[in-house]
Amino acid sequence: MKRTLVAILLVFSLTGRSHELEQTALRDSIVRFAESYLGTPYLYAGASEKGFDCTGFVYFVFNHFGIKTSRSSSGFENSEGFTETEKAQIGDIILFTGTNSEIRKVGHAGIVYKNTDNKLYFIHSSSSKNHFGVTITCFTDSPGYQKRYLRVINIL
Repeated sequence: MKRTLVAILLVFSLTGRSHELEQTALRDSIVRFAESYLGTPYLYAGASEKGFDCTGFVYFVFNHFGIKTSRSSSGFENSEGFTETEKAQIGDIILFTGTNSEIRKVGHAGIVYKNTDNKLYFIHSSSSKNHFGVTITCFTDSPGYQKRYLRVINIL
């Protein structure tokens, strides 16, 4: 009886570890794919290699892996799977207000790119004159994005 229980626990442990490794590989693949579009111009309502708006970029990247996301900012309003920024993992989606931080509705989205050494980076398509197009931004060092921050969601 004891050996059977140990064997069941071992199989369960290995199965859980396998799933965890698959998730890690998927998250890494999502970020590497997103990274391959760095410098692609911002294009209002764009969701192709010709150019992206913010949610068009998120949609395009996740769709490449067969993962459905909203194509519009408003589609993320009722999203579930919240996590704190400290626990955000690469491949999570980070949501912000639009340029007016007083309006607390989703208006911008990106993909968590890296979260190490107390620094969270995200990759997104920006319409900013300073960082136009697909770029990587350090959330931790960006008071503007911190002011607009809403939440991080895990859709994987």
